[in-house]
Amino acid sequence: MNLSEILDLAPHGPDTFVGTGPTYPWGGLYGGQIVAQALQASTRRVVARQSIGAILNLEASYHAPEEAADIETVAIPPAMPGPDDLIQESWSPAFERAFVPPAQLDLESRSGAGRAVAWLRVSEPIAADDVAMHQGGLAYLSDDLPTDAVVRAHPLGREPQAVLHQVMFSASLDHAIWFHRPVRVDQWHLYDFTCQTFVGGRGLASGHVFDASGAHVATIAQEVLLRDSRER
Repeated sequence: MNLSEILDLAPHGPDTFVGTGPTYPWGGLYGGQIVAQALQASTRRVVARQSIGAILNLEASYHAPEEAADIETVAIPPAMPGPDDLIQESWSPAFERAFVPPAQLDLESRSGAGRAVAWLRVSEPIAADDVAMHQGGLAYLSDDLPTDAVVRAHPLGREPQAVLHQVMFSASLDHAIWFHRPVRVDQWHLYDFTCQTFVGGRGLASGHVFDASGAHVATIAQEVLLRDSRER
């Protein structure tokens, strides 16, 4: 499925929409899809439900464009390799991804620990003026890296990959996105996440999104539930 199909919502009565999604490699839901579909409903409060009941409550705040100072306080990391210089791999045909290897990251230039950085873009061309689809696409992609940042900060992150995916249980919890500047999600953007704290099985990851010119287009925060199944 491409992004348009993933985010498509069919009317099903007053203020009610029905959406579907692909089968994900891990067999469950992908939180980014639920957030992005809820954002497409374009109302201030949205409740996403499955047969088991409510699985997401979304609150959206809208702001009409206005003239004001434009101040950049967070910069794109310097000397960062571009996506064409990195291995590109993804778990979905809906988007492309190129991780920056940890050895190429300056771990002192961001607060927190467990840094995870990757270039991401959706595979499907999107009309430049389709703001809702571009923001929905960013919401979809925004759920991909927070868990990586928390895992890298946690002792689990030192396990071999073959062991890690057998013993780790993770789930996305609270998720927030602030859209700062226009975004073209069908073009490469750099997503830069770190883990700010981990306690009681929950890690808080925060990240910045930059376009290829270095503009800071969005900020993301997510709480991630992470458990080592061997401890239970």
